[in-house]
Amino acid sequence: MSQASGADKLDRSLGYVLKQTATALRGSMDAVLRPLGLTLPQYACLELLEQRPDSSNADLARGAFVTRQSMNQVLRGLQERGLVTRPAVAAQGRALPARITSEGRQILQTANVEVSLVETRMLSGLSAEAQERLLGDLAACTQALTEMQPAVQE
Repeated sequence: MSQASGADKLDRSLGYVLKQTATALRGSMDAVLRPLGLTLPQYACLELLEQRPDSSNADLARGAFVTRQSMNQVLRGLQERGLVTRPAVAAQGRALPARITSEGRQILQTANVEVSLVETRMLSGLSAEAQERLLGDLAACTQALTEMQPAVQE
């Protein structure tokens, strides 16, 4: 009996359920991106560069939820495929700002359709109002936790 109540408690743990959801979402996104030859960090990088050209490596890493070292590998892979360009030499400092190429935009458009279908499937059991509420509630949770954290110096 204690096992059942322990399982019930775990299933009622918001952190656990969020992790389950994130894991399922990641797996579904990986599955639709794989045929395009993209990883989730590569997709995130392309999306970020489309929205914010010339982003720094550090900004891209933060936006894609990877380390700076990992982002260097992500960018190198995208550059080798001709999906992004970076100057050989930094104009100033050490930053080599990346830009998405036309080939990168084409693959990003296809990836966006596939990722959108995954998100639609994930939310299919929720009304439009519930989807909006979920988005707002998750943003509020993120803000509350972010405000608790001490400022990180880079």
